[in-house]
Amino acid sequence: MSTLDIRIRTAEEHDFDAVAVVWHESASEEGVGPPQMPTVDELRQRIEAEVRKGWRLFVAVWDNEIVGMLALKTEQKVLDQLFVRPDHIGKGLGLTLFSHAKVELPSGFTLHTASTNLRARGFYERLGMVFDGEGSHPRTDHPVSYYRWNPSC
Repeated sequence: MSTLDIRIRTAEEHDFDAVAVVWHESASEEGVGPPQMPTVDELRQRIEAEVRKGWRLFVAVWDNEIVGMLALKTEQKVLDQLFVRPDHIGKGLGLTLFSHAKVELPSGFTLHTASTNLRARGFYERLGMVFDGEGSHPRTDHPVSYYRWNPSC
């Protein structure tokens, strides 16, 4: 797989099941998701609710299969979710999704990730995000690290 083989497109409702599986598989990796991981069905319901509230949801498609997801809260300038199926990590999908976020939010954005997710933290820092402190996850209260990206940084 090369980044040329990856297509990013807006998610459609019929994609939500596959997006929930990608999210669940990735967030279930050790140190990535919350201490009490939601089920695939719970994530599917959350996807639907978040899209209704304004999420801009994108999928990464490779070989006609959804292998990554990107959710943006554009009005708040937040990269809310970025997940790649575990068996596709390290193949350029995360970079492609992150680059898409920069196109969609060209004036900058923030995000948070689990403080224990050292792979994600290193990834974001390599891409120029600036560490902005520690806090608690707004839903689950587990420790998170906040980052920001400004095009001038």
